[in-house]
Formats: sequence, C-alpha cells, structure tokens
Amino acid sequence: MRNFAGGRRPVTLLLVAMVAMSAAGWSPSAAAATAKLLTCDDSMKAAFKPDDLTTVIAVKAFRKGQPLLLSGAQTERTPIAASDLCMVKLNVGPGNPGPADAPSTSPGIGIEVWLPTAANWDGRVHAIGGNGWSGGNAGSPIRIADSMNSAGIAASEGAVTSTCDSGHSGFNPAMPDLATTNAAFALDPDGTLSKAQWRDFSWRSIHEQAVKTKALATAYYGQPPKHAYFDGGSQGGRQGYKLAQEFPADYDGIAAIYPAINWTRWSVADLYGRIVFQRDLDGVPLTEAQQDLVSNAAIHACDVVGGLHLGYIMDPAACRYDPTRDSRVLCTADGGNHTGTDCVTKLQANAVNKIWYGMTADGSVPSPAVDNGWDTSPGGARRWFGPSRGSSLYGAGLRKVLAASFETGPRRDMPAKKNGAPESTAGPDRGAGGDMVALAWQNPTLAGPEYRNASGNGQGIWLTLSYLLFANVFDRAVALQPAFDNVDATNPDLAAFQARGGKLLTWQGLDDTVVLTQGTIDYYRQVINRMGGLANVQSFFRLYLVPGIGHSSTNGSANSDANPPTVGTMQFYDLMVNWVEKGVAPDRVEIESPAGTSDRISQPLCPYPQKATYRSGDPHVTGSYFCR
Repeated sequence: MRNFAGGRRPVTLLLVAMVAMSAAGWSPSAAAATAKLLTCDDSMKAAFKPDDLTTVIAVKAFRKGQPLLLSGAQTERTPIAASDLCMVKLNVGPGNPGPADAPSTSPGIGIEVWLPTAANWDGRVHAIGGNGWSGGNAGSPIRIADSMNSAGIAASEGAVTSTCDSGHSGFNPAMPDLATTNAAFALDPDGTLSKAQWRDFSWRSIHEQAVKTKALATAYYGQPPKHAYFDGGSQGGRQGYKLAQEFPADYDGIAAIYPAINWTRWSVADLYGRIVFQRDLDGVPLTEAQQDLVSNAAIHACDVVGGLHLGYIMDPAACRYDPTRDSRVLCTADGGNHTGTDCVTKLQANAVNKIWYGMTADGSVPSPAVDNGWDTSPGGARRWFGPSRGSSLYGAGLRKVLAASFETGPRRDMPAKKNGAPESTAGPDRGAGGDMVALAWQNPTLAGPEYRNASGNGQGIWLTLSYLLFANVFDRAVALQPAFDNVDATNPDLAAFQARGGKLLTWQGLDDTVVLTQGTIDYYRQVINRMGGLANVQSFFRLYLVPGIGHSSTNGSANSDANPPTVGTMQFYDLMVNWVEKGVAPDRVEIESPAGTSDRISQPLCPYPQKATYRSGDPHVTGSYFCR
C-alpha cells in the first residue's frame, strides 16, 4: 500500500465541523441540518476546495428530460437526463507541463461526478473504471464523458457516480477535438517515459477519484456515503485490482471484470499472432474465413455435452484439437480433403497452433496432445498464454458489438474506439500492444500509425521484429515495471483489503482473446498460495469463468450462430453489493443467453476452481449441471 503522509489537509471546513460535531455526539444528519451544503451552481467552484491541487472546473444542474450537453447541438444520440442530476467536473493537479500540442501535456486528473438529488440518493458511491488507455472527456469543461454512462447509472440507481481520465484528458484547449485513445501521452516530447503521466495512469488517478468523489458527496449531502463501490472492466478491471492491492480503504466492494491486470505482458503478447504470420507465413495472415474454418473445427471437436453440440466449448482446458492432423480443414495439396478456398496448409495450421499455445521466444510449439498451452504457466521459452481453441481469433463478436455501439451510442462496458470509429481487432495493431512495444524501447516508430510524439511518429516497425527480438521487447517491458510506476496489478497480497472487510468479485469469458483468461486464473492461484488457501480467499474474493464469452459480454467463439449464456450488465455488481451489505456471498450464479435471442441457453457459473459439470438431461438447461 502507498502511504500518503503529507500533502493532505481536511477536505473542507464543513468536514472539519462534522468531525468535531460527531465527537460531541452530533450525527451526520444533524450536522446536515445546520451546515451550509454545496449547491449545484458556480458557487461550488469556490466552496469546494478539498486541497490545493483540486479545482472545480464545471458545474451544471440537469433537470429530468433535458439533453445531457455542455456545448454543441443536440442529436439523436444525445442522452437525456432520466432524473434531476448535478454534474461536477474536477481537475486534480499538478499534471504534466509541456507544449500545448504534446499528448503528454496535462493540467492534471479529470474527474466527472454525477450527484442525484438528496431525496433520490441511496447513500452509495458507484465509481466506474476506464477502458483501453482510458483518457476521454472527464476533464473537459465543455464535453460530458458519456462513454461510461455514469449519468444514466446515477439516475437509475440513485448512487453518486464518477469517472476519471487517468490524467490524460481528451480535452486540450489548443486541440479541442483531440481524443486520447493511445499511449502517446506516456512519452514526454523528448522521447523519455513521462513519470507524471505513468504515475497518474497507473494508480494516482483512481485513488484521487475515490477520495474526491466521497469528499464531494459528503460536502453536497452533509453526510458521508454509507458504502463506496468500484465497478470496471478491462482497464477498469486492472484499476479495481490496483485499488484492492494498494488502497484497501477506498472501497467496500470492487467488481473487477475481465481485468487487464498483467498490462505489460498481455498487451505486448497480444501482437504475437501477427508476429507468427510475419515470420512463418511471409507476412500473409490467414483470411478471416480460414481462421473461422479452423476455430469452428476446434469447436466441433470439443463442444459435445450430453451428446449434443453446444456450439461453443465449455472447457477449453480439455480441448486438444490439432488442425495439422485434421483432413477436414487441410488443403488437398497437404494431404487433406478440403477443396474450398478457405482450406489451410499444414504450415498455416501450425501457425494457428502457435497462436493458441501462446508467445514463445523462438516460435516453438509442442504438440497439443502433449501440451495444449492452457494450464502451462509461462517459463523457459514460453512468455505468455494464447487464446482458447474455438475463440474468434479476430474478435468477430466484439467487432459487431463495437459497430453497434458506434451506431447507437456508447456503452459502459465497451472498449474505447479510435478516431470515432469501431476499433478492428483484425488489424496489425489490435490495441495497446504496438504502443507498449514503443514505450518499452522508447522508440515511437515501433508503434502503430496513430501514435504521435515530437521525437517520432508510429510506423508499425514492430512488425519487422524476429521472434527473439520480440521476446526481448516483452522482457524489457516487464523489467520496466518500476518506470511504468508498476502499472501491472499483480500483487497477490490482499490482506489489508480483506482485513477491512472488502469484497472483490470477478468474472471473465473463457473465449476472451483480448485479455487472456489464463492470466487472471494465474493471478488467482497466486493469491491462494499467498493468503492461506482457497477457503480463506473465497471468504472475500471470488472468480467466475464464463464459457463461450469473449471480452465484455459478447459471444467470443468463432461460431456466429452460437448463443452462449452471458452475465447481465449489472448482475455481478448487484451480487457484490449484496455481499457487502447483506453478507450474502455469491455461490452458484445462474446466467442465460441474451434476452430476445433464439435458442436461449441457461447454465450455472461456479466459483473457481469449480466448473459447471453436466449431470443429465438437456444440456441447454441449467438444472442439468452441478458445480464440482
């Protein structure tokens, strides 16, 4: 845990008075009756001053039915306030000084808070995590950071919600349309790693979000929140784990889903498939049709439950499908019997085996019959895990949801878009990887073309790396953890979080090809080993694995007709709240295919290491399974 011995003064004179009154026998509600509370107007800019680094930069009251806009014209995608709300934007310095047009230049951490009316407040704080490289408009005085739908959550739940921009706001007065979605912010203009930006991105922004959100709620309502919760996926999942590890007093409960905790490892290793195509296939990737053919063949070989094909794989750890030995996918020239244009050669089939096995320093891969890569921890030549057999290697399901999100408006659980359009997961740089390669070598040319820095721009040079050089980059990124201000959230010591009664709940899809599920499993095992065994860990921290689901709540399999059961949008958050407030620990969790879809399936989720095990009856019905 980080210890802040200095630089903190009492939040406000109001809070000082409340503490004194409480010591004299006054309750917070009694204090609220006599203290002057904050009002939702510009007077708050002077009235709320928790410390010398925090400034209120925007305040606006929205009435029910009003468009949620600070500037610009209303469109069909503009969200509407579902109830009366107060929006407050904060900036927490000191930021990172520099040229106005440099991505690393920042006034500080932007935090956007939504406060229901006092009558509607449920006494909770519901803080929401970021996605991708975070950024966004939380610190913009003229734009609402609606990508997390925090206003909608505040209205529907009655909780105080907040988001933050991790210290690299998308708003820059010199470039008002800039949207920071890559890691250009993490290098100063001279090409060196930005200490201030890495500190804010790694941990300081999310801690300040917790402290300032609770302080603002206390000053606004005249009483502190009864409970504070954090809720995030992907980058937000990483943030949730970092909070539990280093700031155990910030939140009572944390729902951290598909968490990107091994940030430096998974982001670099995410590029490994393209390295395999470059090195083994002369830079010619398999077509999406070829990838689908092989992945669906894996599904067909491993998805039978109760004598029926489910259309997705329940247990990828048990699947040892090998396309190099499958005549149904091999071209006739390689001894197969597939005559279509989507057939694969043995060399291409082996490339897929390499991707499934995971990153190695020499491009090696064992026979799946001996080692399918699922339970083998990194070590020796092996650097990281690979995606599960049967998953869509180019993220077909996620791509569809991103496209729909772009058309209908942003969703809280969706990864960030680039340049106002859905990010393709089939391109040469699927996300954070190229940026992390550039940061590890402090050479911007290695990154993708969207990366901009005064010392150089991205040119995708990472594609030219050999297996060995790519492994060297991976190793260097891991070694640079201190320079990245320990962005990986992998400390298995959660004793302080447990001691104060905190609860941590995680789910992740087994077909997640963005943040690989095995990394989360590996961390959970480390926690078990560090903290005295499974029973002790499950008293405050539980992990659930969801078959067939990819990053977010989408169908992650290569079978577009599959309809695997998925977790409801607020299902795990509600379970976490019940665990904290009612002491009801989640056990078997029932899930079903999305509402409105055909051929719906229901199944149980079991707390890891238990699995949903078929007993008898219809394998599409949850009653046919038990947890073992």
